[in-house]
Amino acid sequence: MAKTLIKNAQIVTGKKITRGDVLIDGERIVNVGSDISHPEANVIDAEDYLLLPGLIDDQVHFREPGFPHKANILSEARAAVVGGVTSFMEMPNTKPQALTQQLLQDKYDIAAGSSPANYSFYMGASNDNMDEVLRTDRKTVCGIKIFMGSSTGNMLVDDETVLRKIFSEAELLIATHCEDEATVRARIARYQEEYGDRATAEMHGEIRSREACILSSQLAMQIAHDTDARLHILHITTAEEAEAFDSETELSLKRITSEACVHHMYFCDEDYARLGNKIKCNPSIKTRADRDAIRAALVSGGIDVIATDHAPHTMEEKSQHYWQAPSGLPLVQHSLDLIMDMVQDGVMDLELAIYKATEAVAICFQIPDRGRIEEGCYADLVLYDPQLQREVKTSNIRYHCGWSPLEGKVMQGGIRYTMVNGQIVYENGVLHDIPAGQRMTFDR
Repeated sequence: MAKTLIKNAQIVTGKKITRGDVLIDGERIVNVGSDISHPEANVIDAEDYLLLPGLIDDQVHFREPGFPHKANILSEARAAVVGGVTSFMEMPNTKPQALTQQLLQDKYDIAAGSSPANYSFYMGASNDNMDEVLRTDRKTVCGIKIFMGSSTGNMLVDDETVLRKIFSEAELLIATHCEDEATVRARIARYQEEYGDRATAEMHGEIRSREACILSSQLAMQIAHDTDARLHILHITTAEEAEAFDSETELSLKRITSEACVHHMYFCDEDYARLGNKIKCNPSIKTRADRDAIRAALVSGGIDVIATDHAPHTMEEKSQHYWQAPSGLPLVQHSLDLIMDMVQDGVMDLELAIYKATEAVAICFQIPDRGRIEEGCYADLVLYDPQLQREVKTSNIRYHCGWSPLEGKVMQGGIRYTMVNGQIVYENGVLHDIPAGQRMTFDR
């Protein structure tokens, strides 16, 4: 099997940085140390680049099946590896929605043999598919996704009896979108009556309000406490939520964990005037104080992982009036860029930021042998050049939708190589169409 030797790298893993070499044999790392040599290995001189574990994104929407004009698994997995994301977990609100085991398997079949990134897909829950949900294999599926608000189609779970049954009987992680539906609907009705066609994206943070998020996450946490469920609350957006999580317990021992998304860490309500519907998303981007509280909770350990909630729509769709424009924005190609930008701004140190996007995700979801640069782990690796400069523009955006809210921004630093299971899938601007991805497994 092919061997690769990465020399002279600044290895970022396990909340520390060490200078050294990494030898890869086939799909795994076999040696991490200094002055490693091997006569048969293909040598990459890292030139003191940063060597990072590939990012593991626990929340993406790749829109397949059902929305080919927006995206598909292959197009967005390509964008992911170009951006240093080597593993993703994709959401069930496709068309048809992944509400049966067969429909869930159909998505795995699409990814198998084509995805350049490792993959897993959430099983979707509704008010009436309990038997299907409870058949989900905890070893081969990342989790159960529950929309406690902001749902599409039949995916809103607003029956507390159903919620409590899923929480008490499911054998795997439960990931929740927390917005109280009644609160959201009341706000929408109020703003439609008061503003009508004069409503704009600048009102989005009030329409998709903090109260809706807080009420719903409090309910999810209460049910999880009552049932001892393994709960993971997605995309935290308010200071009140950020401050509600346990920052003392070791991550591997937590029963309730949480996620921050890069756009909620990077943007705030002041950006709506400039970007409008481009940053319209659910739950909404809120105030600068909320953004700062999310950042602080990541540093303190209250919030456990970083993700994207990558959710592409066409620019034609996003250019509609506020009420018609769909929520969501494309991010998976640029999550590492935004993380590094925040590191450069002193929001958090490099080691912690990378840990939160890699190893912490693997711990949270109990993914064996990924998210670390250690002997025996899969060689999911990113070589990052801190000196590389490039501008985000249409010509280098890989999303099927073809746009980004970051267009025009000059990034300091960039990726030279991305490797998935020991195979180079991206190299100095060139994407290699190699189906290197594997179905992730979970040590539960």
